[in-house]
Amino acid sequence: MGLRVGVDIGGTFTDFAVLDPETGHFEIGKVLSTPADPAEAVIEGLKARMAQSGRQMGEISEVVHATTIATNTVIQRKGPTTALITTKGFRDVILIGRQKRYELYDNMAGRPLPLVPRDFVFEIEERMLFTGVVQTALDEAGARLVARQLVERGVVAVAICFLHSYANPAHERRVAEILREEAPELMVSVSSEVSPLYREFERTSTTVMNAYVMPGVASYVERLDRQLRALGALVPMLIMQSNGGVATADTVKRFPIRIIESGPAAGVLTAARFAPAAGTDNLISFDMGGTTAKLCLVEGGKPLLTSQFEVDMTHLKKGSGLPVSIPAVDLIEIGSGGGSIAKVELGAIAVGPESAGSVPGPTCYGRGGNRPTVTDADLVLGYLNPDYFLGGEMKLDAEAALTAIEADVAVPLGIDVMQAAWGIHEIVTAQMAQAARAVTINCGKDPRLFALVPFGGAGPVHGTRLARMLGCPKVVFPRAAGVESAVGLLMAETSLDLARTQVMNLDDDALAEINTLYADLEVQARRQLDEAGVPRERQSFSASCDMRFAGQGFEIAVDLPAYPYAPGDLETLRGAFHAAYAKSYGARTFDPDWTIVAVHWRLRAIAVGKTLTMDELPKQAGGVERARRSQRQVWFPETDGFTLCDVYDRYRLSAGDVFAGPAIVEERESTIVLPPGCETTVDSHGNLITTLA
Repeated sequence: MGLRVGVDIGGTFTDFAVLDPETGHFEIGKVLSTPADPAEAVIEGLKARMAQSGRQMGEISEVVHATTIATNTVIQRKGPTTALITTKGFRDVILIGRQKRYELYDNMAGRPLPLVPRDFVFEIEERMLFTGVVQTALDEAGARLVARQLVERGVVAVAICFLHSYANPAHERRVAEILREEAPELMVSVSSEVSPLYREFERTSTTVMNAYVMPGVASYVERLDRQLRALGALVPMLIMQSNGGVATADTVKRFPIRIIESGPAAGVLTAARFAPAAGTDNLISFDMGGTTAKLCLVEGGKPLLTSQFEVDMTHLKKGSGLPVSIPAVDLIEIGSGGGSIAKVELGAIAVGPESAGSVPGPTCYGRGGNRPTVTDADLVLGYLNPDYFLGGEMKLDAEAALTAIEADVAVPLGIDVMQAAWGIHEIVTAQMAQAARAVTINCGKDPRLFALVPFGGAGPVHGTRLARMLGCPKVVFPRAAGVESAVGLLMAETSLDLARTQVMNLDDDALAEINTLYADLEVQARRQLDEAGVPRERQSFSASCDMRFAGQGFEIAVDLPAYPYAPGDLETLRGAFHAAYAKSYGARTFDPDWTIVAVHWRLRAIAVGKTLTMDELPKQAGGVERARRSQRQVWFPETDGFTLCDVYDRYRLSAGDVFAGPAIVEERESTIVLPPGCETTVDSHGNLITTLA
């Protein structure tokens, strides 16, 4: 087996992890992203990693990639001209939505701009009943007329979403065939393939988004794959999906919606493996890069998953974004990163969501940026070493950062420049604490029962302060924290999620139908895994179902035991629902006569067997003194200003070392800030375990 490579593209930096499976040796690195062409940073950074390790591109046998290209296309509305074809009379489904107000008393509360304007929504005569029976035949002549109109109007991608097509996809498939005959250059997304579930608005939104990002994702994937092959890499290239698994490039080109949360999912996967280090299976994953911060809960050692989430939300308000009905890691993402720009609004400091990104970047980068950012504030506070950023590859200009903060924040507010810098640091951390409470307290979880795992380039700088705001008793700073998402990519298994809506009461008469349904889903899953080259002995399947009590409007996800089911298994299935219900809403007594309705049947297929182990850190003599690099003045509110602080070299720390804050720990890709009142221990794998007073 050759080298395995993980590449995670962020808004500011592109991270790399190169693993030699035979020796377990890692090469990691970080380069500035290239927004105009993200593939450029991938290729240049990969060349640098190969040169650093003295290896050849031809030794690479696998590239696992996470990218934000799909998300950025939606948020920035940079997709091509996209159209929607729907059932006659349902033209306004995506405009009407659910008619819910995410801000009840705000008459000016806006809504996300639709990806498809109303005049690019086309209707075709047809009607399918919820039973799958055809009520109105498909108007094929009308479909051909629409196809010609799409070409005339310069449409690049089109979504097809007919009423009740989850029950019978025949009309959607026929229209897709007609489009390929009349306009073969069009990229087509079919709702019964993308999201074969009921609830018309959510299914339409998901399919439209899949069509909207398809041209950009397909072009990018093909270009990067071609460049890797030209350099001699022995790919396949795999791409991280939102559900925490990876898929082949061909699958992603057909279903790019599956990578809408590609990058954040990789980081959460990695965080879950630090449960032994934290001494608890309950963790908060905190990934802070240059542009955004992502937070997610890990309970029982497993990341929480959701079957529906939103993109382009307003102020974290549920119902304010574009809904997506696909399985995904249940995380929250906000525009708070190292590059987030600080300014004065309404007489107070405001930070983000606007970011300086990699171009022009924070003021201290010296790349043309002149507005103060979080990174500038962290540098002025003494948290960052201007001569050791990216291991010394990039020098930071502390004087320029100070000048920018003074001009844009301190002078307008009439405060000291150090107070302004601390205000920027504190406010962005408070914003991330608010997001963390959204995935903990708002969901009935107590953050004081969770350990925090901070990573990403800026995560370790803010991690301990964030943990104090939340009340987390312990913080785990992973080894290679600055590129942890790239490392996580090497842990991901090839996986896919299949689903089908089939509403039925959970009773004895349903068991045969359930077994038939899962058998059909397994056939589809095995075919896709076979196409991905996964051996049958590595193929594993797990079943789940979204259920509710009769009369309720929404379902909860229920993990099911292995199928097929015998008549005696009915009570086991009912018990699984009762347990999931109690976990979500509290323990209670369930009447056995209450009817349980099963709605969405789901099957997850995984290629098991991939492992990732990191070598242990040897113990060294000499105590923690051997790792002390220097001392410098660092600003802490606990000491009312600058304090002379020990600076440690993480690469010289040894298993068993113990030291107290205030302290700074430096590594090439990130910096750990340990304020007064905390104690840190180095474990056998080189992770830093910090206990807060």
